[in-house]
Amino acid sequence: MQANEQGTAAQQLRIAVYPGSFDPVTYGHLDIIRRSAKQFDQLIVAVLNNTSKNPLFTVEERKEMLREVTSDIPNVTIDSFRDLTVRFVKSRQANVIIRGIRSVTDFEYELTLASTNRLLDSEIDTIFMMTNPKYSYLSSSIVKEIAMFKGYVSELVPEEIEKRLDEKFKSRS
Repeated sequence: MQANEQGTAAQQLRIAVYPGSFDPVTYGHLDIIRRSAKQFDQLIVAVLNNTSKNPLFTVEERKEMLREVTSDIPNVTIDSFRDLTVRFVKSRQANVIIRGIRSVTDFEYELTLASTNRLLDSEIDTIFMMTNPKYSYLSSSIVKEIAMFKGYVSELVPEEIEKRLDEKFKSRS
């Protein structure tokens, strides 16, 4: 294949980015990841390194956890960024941002983000995916709070993540 043909083939790939904090990754996140991966040639799950938050897990730990729980999905790659989402998306030759929606409250917030991203780069679209109703209440914050008080989280996160939560809270005791 010549260089021009390679460039054209790369442009034809449908690449999407699913950004988030994933602190930690939950079954709700995995639902969105699995469904999105079916819709795109490549899905980049991007851990946001948000300096205004105080996460439980480091960016590297979150990336490692995501790699563990998505290792069976061949077209998913894990990355991280500390920049405007649209710049990161563009730098990965993607043109779609995936956002999960659990509720009307999420939609209002996500619509604001999507509109702002569209203003910053009109070539990038945002696709909203409704989460599976059985995960509509689920958030990383809820998982962390339950785990902190040694509650039962095995129906909320994969076993690997539950172990990491246990380790993290034992080390903080």
